[in-house]
Amino acid sequence: MSNFILTDRNTVYLRRPSVDVWLTQDHLAPFVVEVIDSLDLPI
Repeated sequence: MSNFILTDRNTVYLRRPSVDVWLTQDHLAPFVVEVIDSLDLPI
């Protein structure tokens, strides 16, 4: 069994889908985004 989510690339969305919908609760990506947002980086 595969972990891939099938999608129709020709589907037109009225709004861009949120990545949060596709990620599981224990995925590392939200943590990485939070850490990067908390860094005091010069622009």
